[in-house]
Amino acid sequence: MKSKVYFAKEITAKKVLELYRLLGKELLGNVAVKVHSGERGNQNFLKPDFWKPVIEYVNGTVVECNTAYDGARNTTERHEKLMEEHGWTKYFSVDILDAEGPDLVLPIRKGKNITENYVGKNIVNYDSMLVLSHFKGHPMGGYGGAIKQLSIGVASSYGKGYIHGVGNPDNFWTSDHDQFLESMAEAASSVIDYFKGNIVYINVMKNMSVDCDCCAKAEDPCIADIGILISDDPIAIDQACIDLVYACSDPGKPHLIERIESRNGIHTIEKAAELGYGSRDYELIEVK
Repeated sequence: MKSKVYFAKEITAKKVLELYRLLGKELLGNVAVKVHSGERGNQNFLKPDFWKPVIEYVNGTVVECNTAYDGARNTTERHEKLMEEHGWTKYFSVDILDAEGPDLVLPIRKGKNITENYVGKNIVNYDSMLVLSHFKGHPMGGYGGAIKQLSIGVASSYGKGYIHGVGNPDNFWTSDHDQFLESMAEAASSVIDYFKGNIVYINVMKNMSVDCDCCAKAEDPCIADIGILISDDPIAIDQACIDLVYACSDPGKPHLIERIESRNGIHTIEKAAELGYGSRDYELIEVK
C-alpha cells in the first residue's frame, strides 16, 4: 500500500493546520515539536509565527538541540538566547533537549555504520513528535528534510558529531560521505522506534536555498516556492519533495538539483528505505 502524502501549493499558517487535521493522525500525550531555530544571520528559516497555529493545535512544546560547531547555538546559554531573539519563546514553551547531560543513548536495531544514537535526555518527557521541516538544499547532506530533522536535528551536540563522523566525532569533517548519509538514515530509525511511530512530518518547500538554515550566511533562495506536504512517512515525504523539485519548471532548479546530486543526497532516502521505516512509493494527494 502506498504511503499517503498530502500536498498544497498554498503556503500559509492556516494551510499547515488544515493539512494536519486532514491527515487524521492524532498525536497523543506530551507532544515534542521539532523545529529548526535558525542560525543567527540566516534569512531563510521559517519563523515561529508561521508554525504557531499547528503548534498550538497540538499543544506542543518546541524542542531543539545544540549544535556541534561554532555559532549562536552551540551552547545551551547561547541557544536559549537565540530562541528568544528569533521569537520562539514569545509564543511557545521551548525545551533544549540536551541542555544538560548525560545524553540518552538510543539503540539502532539495523545499524551497520552506527549502532547507537545520542539524543538529548529530555526526550523522555514526550510521548509523540511533530517534525516541522523546511525543505531546502544542504552543504553536506545535499538536501534537508524530514529524515535530517529526525537524525541530526534530534541528536545532541555530541550525537551530531557522532553521526557526522560515522561513530567518531573526531572525523566530523573527514568521514566517508556516503557512510555519513547512511548514518543519518540509521539514526532517524532509532527516533522512530523510540516514539513507536507516533510522529507526523510536515515539509514546507519555501525559501529554498542550496544552503541550510544552519548557515549564518546562506545563499538566497534559487527556486520558486512549491508548497506544503504532510505525511506519517518520513521517506515518502522527502521523496515527494525531491520529485517536485525535478518536476517543476522553475529556471532556478538546476542550481538546487546540482547541490542535491553533487552530495548524493538521494542516498539518505535509499538507505532509509532499505531500513524499512517507510516507503519511496507514495500517493501524492493535492489539496486545493
